[in-house]
Amino acid sequence: MTIQNRKKEHVELTLKKDINYEKSSGFERFSFQHNALPEVNVDDVDLAGSLLGRSFTFPLFVSSMTGGYSDAGAVNAQLASFCERRGLPMGVGSQRVMLENRNEIESFSIVREHAPNAFIAANIGGAQLVGGMDSEKTALLIDSIGADALIIHLNPLQELMQPEGDRNFKGIRDGISSIIKEVNCPVIVKETGAGISAETARTLLQMGVQVIDVAGAGGTSWAKVENLRDRSQEPLHQFDDWGIPTVDCLIEVEKLKNDFSFDLIASGGIRTSSDIVKSFALGADFTASAQPLIKALFEHGEEGLDTLLDGWMKESRIILTLLGCESFNDLNPSHLRII
Repeated sequence: MTIQNRKKEHVELTLKKDINYEKSSGFERFSFQHNALPEVNVDDVDLAGSLLGRSFTFPLFVSSMTGGYSDAGAVNAQLASFCERRGLPMGVGSQRVMLENRNEIESFSIVREHAPNAFIAANIGGAQLVGGMDSEKTALLIDSIGADALIIHLNPLQELMQPEGDRNFKGIRDGISSIIKEVNCPVIVKETGAGISAETARTLLQMGVQVIDVAGAGGTSWAKVENLRDRSQEPLHQFDDWGIPTVDCLIEVEKLKNDFSFDLIASGGIRTSSDIVKSFALGADFTASAQPLIKALFEHGEEGLDTLLDGWMKESRIILTLLGCESFNDLNPSHLRII
């Protein structure tokens, strides 16, 4: 199967099948500490968020989703238009296919046409950095979309479940170190849903990575996605629930702020406004989500994206008020109760 067809199949499966983890992201372990005397005017609550020194209307990164097949350009155009209008950052899907087939560049470059002022991140897999990446390809990743940052995604679990997937992960660390030195933009490293531990995060931060997106277990299981695809071998369902829950990743990685200066993104099962607020109380600086957004887009178009965001913003404003907070930055663990 070509990469283009595989990308298309991935999107279709996330929209039509049960591809969620059985284990939870962990947010249900906490409830909010109600404040009966909040001393907050709800109209004064500031919902803005900051990532890499840039301000956004709401701390939600429209996470990397797609690109590199016939319909992907239209999807990316709508996501980009939404982010431009609503003042949100976004990441494109893996640009590997574009590096291998230059005819697919437009399905990625279209995002900058529809979002000339938005924060847009390029995206390449860590496995593609084994042995290094030549400067021409690195430049193409960034220049083709006028990228403000580069995302390097780590997905060994998904690759091992995928018949066409990579099998060699030896040399990714050197590849990340090399590309950090080469690019003139910040580097974000994220998992794709199995989580980043404190030990892994420390290694990445020592290399010079500026943003860690934990992308923990509890949202989309890419092992389950791969096991649902037509394949010649028996599915490996024992790995459908593999990974570190998002909450555990946040609690572990947040402690590294004592030793490093970096932004921490919570993703992996971010499905509600409560998940967003709880992420900040647990130490996140920003949140990211993909599946709920692409589902809203496919079911209701850009209007569906607006409806989803408006709901999350309205609910977040109410939650912050009930906690006695005037912004996301006021949140800390004291605003949560362990259930």
